Amino acid sequence: MSDATMVLAPARERLSREERKVLVAASLGTIFEWYDFVLFGSLAGLIGQQFFTKADPSIGFIFAMLTFSAGFIVRPLGALVFGRLGDLVGRKYTFLVTILIMGFGTFAVGLLPGYDTIGLAAPAILVSLRMLQGLAIGGEYGSAVVYVAEHATKGRRGAFTSWIQVTGTAGFILSLVVVLLTRLAVGEPAFAAWGWRLPFLLSIFMLAISVWIRMSLEESPVFAKMKAQGTLSKAPLSEAFGRWPNLKVVLTSLFGLIAGFGVVWYTTQFYTLLFLTQTLKVDPITANVVVMVALLMATPFFVVFGTLSDRIGRKKIVLGGILLATLAYYPAFHGLTHFGNPALERALDNAPVTLIADPASCSFQFNLTGTAKFTTPCDLAKSRLAALSVSYTTQAAPAGSTATVMVGGQPIALSDLAGAVQAAGYPARADPAGVNAVMLTLIVFGLVFCLTMAYGPVAAMLVEMFPTRIRYTSMSLPYHIGTGWFGGLTPTFAFALVAANGDIYSGLWFPIIICGATVLIGALLVPETKDFDINR
Repeated sequence: MSDATMVLAPARERLSREERKVLVAASLGTIFEWYDFVLFGSLAGLIGQQFFTKADPSIGFIFAMLTFSAGFIVRPLGALVFGRLGDLVGRKYTFLVTILIMGFGTFAVGLLPGYDTIGLAAPAILVSLRMLQGLAIGGEYGSAVVYVAEHATKGRRGAFTSWIQVTGTAGFILSLVVVLLTRLAVGEPAFAAWGWRLPFLLSIFMLAISVWIRMSLEESPVFAKMKAQGTLSKAPLSEAFGRWPNLKVVLTSLFGLIAGFGVVWYTTQFYTLLFLTQTLKVDPITANVVVMVALLMATPFFVVFGTLSDRIGRKKIVLGGILLATLAYYPAFHGLTHFGNPALERALDNAPVTLIADPASCSFQFNLTGTAKFTTPCDLAKSRLAALSVSYTTQAAPAGSTATVMVGGQPIALSDLAGAVQAAGYPARADPAGVNAVMLTLIVFGLVFCLTMAYGPVAAMLVEMFPTRIRYTSMSLPYHIGTGWFGGLTPTFAFALVAANGDIYSGLWFPIIICGATVLIGALLVPETKDFDINR
C-alpha cells in the first residue's frame, strides 16, 4: 500500500452514508459555481474580441482581464452579505441563494450581444454580470466549507474539508474540458465567432442538478444546535470585525495564510495557462490539455495533504507549500518557455529591442474600473510589445518626444512592429514541432503539487480559527480579500508589470513578493489549529 493510500484509508473507512451525502452534495454544487466563475478567465481572449472590438487587440485583452478581475473585486462584499446571512439564518439556505445568482449570471453571459450589436451597453452589462458572479462566489466558499466542517468530527476535519478544496480545481478542469470539446466540435472559426457562448449556456443544466442536490440537504448540526439553544449572533458583522480579539485573528489569517495561498492558486492555474497561450503563443488546445492533465495528476494530493494535516498539523504543510511555490516560479516559467517556445527563448537572448520614450508619457496599464484609456504612443508600443512577447529595455527620451521602438538598431513604426520583430526571430506562434508537451505537463504538475500543499489543509484551519456563532462571517471576508484581491488580480497585475518593465517574466514578482511575505508572517503569528475545538 502506498503512503498516499495509507493516509487516505482511515478517512475512507469511517465515512457514513450521511457523511458521503454531505460531501458529495456540497462538493458538486461548489464545482458548478467554480466552473461558472473560472469559465470567463479561460475565454478572456475571445471575450475581449467580442466586447472590446474598438480597442487595440492587446489593450482589448487587458480590458477583458480587468472585466475578469471585476468579479474578484466585489467578492469581499458578497462575503459580508452572505456571511452575515449564513450566521443569522443558516448555512444551507445561504448556499442555495448563491448558486442561483451564479447560475443566472453565467447563463446571461452566453446570451449577451457583443459590442458590434449593442455598442457600449455590451461591456457595461458584461461587467455587471461579472460582478454579480463575484457577489455569489463571495458567499459560496464559506458556506460550503463551514457546512462540511461542522458535520465532521474532531480528527477528520482536514480530510472532510479537503474535498471542498478540490472543487476549485475540479471546476477549472471542467471548464477546460467543456471549452476543449466545444472547440473540437464546432471548429476554431465557429468557436471564435459564436461557439464560445455554448459553455456558458450549457451551465443551465448543471445549475438544475446542483440546486436539486442542495435542496436535499439538512442544516449543519452545529448551527441547528445553536439555533435551538438561542445562542446565535444577533450582529455577526460587529462581533466579527468590531471586537479586537476576533479582528486580530481575521487580519492574521489574511496576511499569514490566505493572501499567499490565494496568489499560489491563481498563479498556478490561471496565469500559467495565460502565459502558455498569450505569451508563449502555444496552441490553445495544446495548452488546455497540458494544464488539464497536470491538474488531474495533482488533484488527489488536495485530499492527501488535507488528511495528513489531521495527523501532523496544518500550519507546516500550508506554509511549506507556499514557500516551495515561491522558490519554484522563476525556474518553472523559464522552463515553460524552453519547452513551449524555444524559438522565442532564442529571440529573447539574441534579438534585443529598445523602447525610447518620454517617461511621462508611459502609464502603468492597470485600471480596476476599465475606464482609463492607454492611448499614448508609449502605452501603445508597450502593450503591443507585450502582446508580441518581446522583452525590451527602456531608454528615456527628452520631454515631449514621440516614442520610438528600435529593433536591431533600426527605428520601427508601430504599424510595422509585428513584421519587424518576426523578422528579428520572434515567432508569431509556437511551432507545434518544438512544443514538448510532456515536459510542460510535468512543470505545471510541479506547480500544482505546491498548490495542493498550500490549499488542501487550509479550509479546516480557517474554520478552526473562529467561533461558531460568527464563523461564516469571520472567515469569508479575509478569504475573499486574500483570494479575490491578492489572488484574483494576479494575472492582471502580472500582465501590467510585463508591459511596464519589458520582461515577460517580470509579472512573477507579484506572486513571489506576496507569497514570501505570507510565509514570514504566517510562521511568526499563525497558530497550529489541528486540536482546536470548533464547538465554541
